Amino acid sequence: MKIDEFDFYLPEELIAQHPLKQRDASRLLVLDKNTGEIKERLFTDLLEFLMPGDVVVINNTKVIPARLLGNKKDTGAKIEVFLLNPCKEKDCWEVLVKPGKKVKAGTEIIFGTGQLEASIMDSTKSGGRIVKFHYQGIFNEILGELGQMPLPPYIKAKLEDKERYQTVYAKNEGSKAAPTAGLHFTPDFMAKIHNHGVEIVEILLHVGLGTFRPVKVENVKEHEMHKEYFSVTEEAAAAINKALAEKRRIIAVGTTSARTLESVYEDGYIKAQEGWTDIFIYPGYNYKVVSGLLTNFHLPKSTLIMLVSALAGKENILKAYTHAINKGYRFFSFGDAMLII
Repeated sequence: MKIDEFDFYLPEELIAQHPLKQRDASRLLVLDKNTGEIKERLFTDLLEFLMPGDVVVINNTKVIPARLLGNKKDTGAKIEVFLLNPCKEKDCWEVLVKPGKKVKAGTEIIFGTGQLEASIMDSTKSGGRIVKFHYQGIFNEILGELGQMPLPPYIKAKLEDKERYQTVYAKNEGSKAAPTAGLHFTPDFMAKIHNHGVEIVEILLHVGLGTFRPVKVENVKEHEMHKEYFSVTEEAAAAINKALAEKRRIIAVGTTSARTLESVYEDGYIKAQEGWTDIFIYPGYNYKVVSGLLTNFHLPKSTLIMLVSALAGKENILKAYTHAINKGYRFFSFGDAMLII
């Protein structure tokens, strides 16, 4: 299977640079995964396609403002630090730095007016650094003041409101990118779904920086996925297993929820657990848990378009994407929504 099979032309003007004023005002393209039939709706028409008894699974991760802009303490040179993962030692993080050549072990970096400082401790095998942060007060509060949201590289516009890159149900801090399919929901619409007889179940997957990493191999099967932390509680597992046993539909909100559910399936049911997953879903994969998916429109030749193609078929997906492009749908993180069911 070649990566070029998942390529398509996307006009740059269809890449959404700003979130809509109202979260749930986006358009919704509905794709029947079995017949390939396409319907055009608004996001608020989602209830038309949900049935009482369905289980909607959401990812309650919260994006941290992981991008820090600072200066070298000795020369004043500008340094960008991107937080990846916390280390076991308190206040130590694995980070990416730019420009990396200027940052050796022992380098000290100042952020803001000195509320936060970092000492470079070591280099990592992947080209990152290990840093130790120094500060007075609460780290997350200081990060919230000084850090910037790690928007995808295709978004050039400045985000005026940090909360618009969070879902309304975000609660567990740790993501480096938002699970963007969930950005369309409002508290009122969540209540409507619940009142419609649909069960909402929360799970967790912290989206890693690798979500922006392009596929660079020609043969899809040779691509190595990044690992991401997930957690599925006993309560969530029980609700999903009950739905599986009763053959009710399980609809994942976003590719992160889908990957998590498929990662924890074993011998006919899902297991409550936490850990790291690098599951790679592409055509030929047989979904065990997920029967429907609410998602956004994805990048050409990305692992995400492969994941949705595994659910609905590559031909159906590319046909739906062509339709969306011709109709002017907005793409990527702040774009319109797609329901595969």
